[in-house]
Amino acid sequence: MRTTVAEPTSSAVTDGIRVRVQSHYLADQSSPRDDRYVFAYTITISNESRNTAQLRTRHWIITDGRGTVEEVRGDGVVGEQPRLAPGQTFQYTSGCVLTTAIGTMQGTYRMWRDDGSYFDAQIAPFSLASDASSRFADHEAN
Repeated sequence: MRTTVAEPTSSAVTDGIRVRVQSHYLADQSSPRDDRYVFAYTITISNESRNTAQLRTRHWIITDGRGTVEEVRGDGVVGEQPRLAPGQTFQYTSGCVLTTAIGTMQGTYRMWRDDGSYFDAQIAPFSLASDASSRFADHEAN
């Protein structure tokens, strides 16, 4: 039985906040021999609503190829807490290191409105897959 893995891209909209993700494997920073697989992901957050929203905190759920789950919580993203007026977009790139050639990430951003209300903008699941794991999956499919 093969495990189904999310795509290296994802998109979700929650209360008018769209979160798009694109991940890729960083072979030059990885060392498979040492069980070190480095991935980068670029996030684009767009405010498609009529109200300003500010990203205050993040919550990531990272699952490696063995099914080990790590949860990461913290303030903002890349040292910022971007405030997005209607129509504005914020983009950043960050990274993740796994001990397996494949994994997934998903999570939420806690967004605050000017009226003091808040909600969790969903970050849909996306895959983290090394070039070797992609070749293996292609071979398995044939």
